[in-house]
Amino acid sequence: MNTTKEERLPIARLAALTAAALAIHGYHLGVEDAEIYIPAAKKLLNPRLYPYATEFFLAHERLSLFGQILAWTARLTHLSMDWTIFLWYLVTVFLFLASSWILVSACFSTARARWGSLLVITAVMTMPATNTGLLLMDPYLTARSFSTPLTLISLAFLLKKRYVFATVAIALTFAIHLQMTVYFAAFASILWAVQKTANRMRERVPVLAGGVVLLPSDFLLAPAQNPYREALYARDFYFLSNWAWYHWIGMLAPLGFLAWFWRGRLRGTTKEFHRLSCALIPFGLLSILVAAVFASSHALDTFARLQPLRCFHLITIVFVLLLGGVVGEYAGRGRSWAMAAICLPLAMEMFFVANETYPYSAHIETPETGSSSNSWVNTLLWVRENTPEDAVFAVDSRYFKDRGADVHGFRAISERSDLADYFKDGGVVALFPDLAAEWKQMSDATYGLNRFNAADFTRLAREYPVTWTVIRGPAPEGMSCPYQQRGYAVCKIQGYSDRVVVKQYRPGE
Repeated sequence: MNTTKEERLPIARLAALTAAALAIHGYHLGVEDAEIYIPAAKKLLNPRLYPYATEFFLAHERLSLFGQILAWTARLTHLSMDWTIFLWYLVTVFLFLASSWILVSACFSTARARWGSLLVITAVMTMPATNTGLLLMDPYLTARSFSTPLTLISLAFLLKKRYVFATVAIALTFAIHLQMTVYFAAFASILWAVQKTANRMRERVPVLAGGVVLLPSDFLLAPAQNPYREALYARDFYFLSNWAWYHWIGMLAPLGFLAWFWRGRLRGTTKEFHRLSCALIPFGLLSILVAAVFASSHALDTFARLQPLRCFHLITIVFVLLLGGVVGEYAGRGRSWAMAAICLPLAMEMFFVANETYPYSAHIETPETGSSSNSWVNTLLWVRENTPEDAVFAVDSRYFKDRGADVHGFRAISERSDLADYFKDGGVVALFPDLAAEWKQMSDATYGLNRFNAADFTRLAREYPVTWTVIRGPAPEGMSCPYQQRGYAVCKIQGYSDRVVVKQYRPGE
């Protein structure tokens, strides 16, 4: 592919913006959805890890090359998995900014508009995409860290009608994040219709409807039953009926701006800018319509996990890029300081939000081998270094949102198996209903574990092959607890047999 001087990537400047993004938004290992994705990669690298209840993270791994990419990289570079994850995080942030540059280069004809876009997106990179439960880019590594820049690159190639490169990028996205690829394919259908003719927009509806044949057989017209209903309805953002008025503003306002972009005669914009703005409007309205239908009846409960409002992840990213370019074009003309004056307060606000989101953790959690400033993380690092690889832990199933944990996942950091937790594994259950019964049993069995006595742990060991526990608070009397620091205790569980066989957990056993 031949590129003009204007199309070449400004590598050095994008690298500087990557460093700025790291400084503004920080980095965290094993938080939020990384608790689902990271253990799969670690198990691929070391199969001896996680001998029990693996379905709660392998369900995602089987649909993505994410874990295999990390495991392959770690083997090739001989780096630890934690360093591999951190370096891939930096690479994906760079790719996100580079793909944003490629996209805005198609949408704007002036350098000030393009750099306005890049400065704004760098400043607000971790802002939420309305009430979808997603950030534009996470300050941690997941499959979305790869799929988001690939989606933007695919979009840029489609706008430029470079269909071979677009197809390759879409195929890579599909291999990493199936769900986001399906939504992008739906948008690509709308964009194609807009490019073909503005008078035949109705063609987009049958194209999208054809995707229904791809649904698995467990999408049934029946209300969700407990315990699956409990896991599903804990994700209130799945259901449009639960959205507050300000969530609606966050969803509809970008569509209003996009309508203005489409119909307006804005300086420095290209025909691709107007085509893209136009296509995003029906894409957003259609996703709202589908979400409203899913929320209209409990008989459609199993369809809610399709999360059609995730379309607003792409809509919000592109809207921010287009808005940043328009602001850069008009505010930056003749005023080289203007965009810095606009973006600096945004960056400072996002820096403050990042620190408030993880108040007990370092802003940038670079890989460490021995200790952390976060007491929960420090405990899990001790567990990693001082307990057997085949240990199975019991941890309070609600630990994820404990004060001080900063949503750091047990499995991702400790590299040890544990019984299902209520929050993150509940999110897995919302997508994979077959895991619901075991998830409920396990999470109920460890609810309130921090107040268990030695007899309670012995009883738990007779139900599950748990051999160790992490307790927030003082160690129970009569238990051997080699670690008791910073408000946490790590204790050995004595069950009916110290030689209990740890088996692979499978749904329905």
